[in-house]
Amino acid sequence: MLEIPVNTEIRLRQLQTEDAPALFRLIHDSRKTLRRFLPWVDYNTSEEHSLRFIELMLQKADEQEAVAFGIWNNDALCGVIDLHGWDHILQKAEIGYWLGNVHQGKGIVTEACRGLVAYAFSTLRLNKLEVRFVLQNEKSAQIPIKLGFTREGILRESAKLHGQYVDMVVMGMLRHDWQKSRT
Repeated sequence: MLEIPVNTEIRLRQLQTEDAPALFRLIHDSRKTLRRFLPWVDYNTSEEHSLRFIELMLQKADEQEAVAFGIWNNDALCGVIDLHGWDHILQKAEIGYWLGNVHQGKGIVTEACRGLVAYAFSTLRLNKLEVRFVLQNEKSAQIPIKLGFTREGILRESAKLHGQYVDMVVMGMLRHDWQKSRT
């Protein structure tokens, strides 16, 4: 099981099957807010769905395709952050994240992303990370901006959200840019 300490309060721990009840409660309690930009929320309607997600992500981690971490703040599960879409030839992956309602606005996701970026570049030796989000998701946009990601463009109608095509913003960071920002 992977664990990444971020600071004295926040740590990332790879999701395990025993986390399914807590994960489902967090999704359920934040359903209305999460649903606005995350289409998968409508399909996670039971603990069993959360369990299946965790099992799938554990399998993908074994196959080095993706890894999902719970974001733990003072030992409370407050969200999820993941690396997915790993391309081993290009050495790049995409970061996804979400946070439960009661944990938002405290800088938790920004710090979790900072920790995952460091892990991806220093331990996994990835060359590039990307963050993609719905154009209208202004809160999500602030996180990669704060971390120094570069806006690379807009993918027009490249996702579907509740039956409607939506534009996605792509932001990226290269390992050498991350290294420069740390000096």
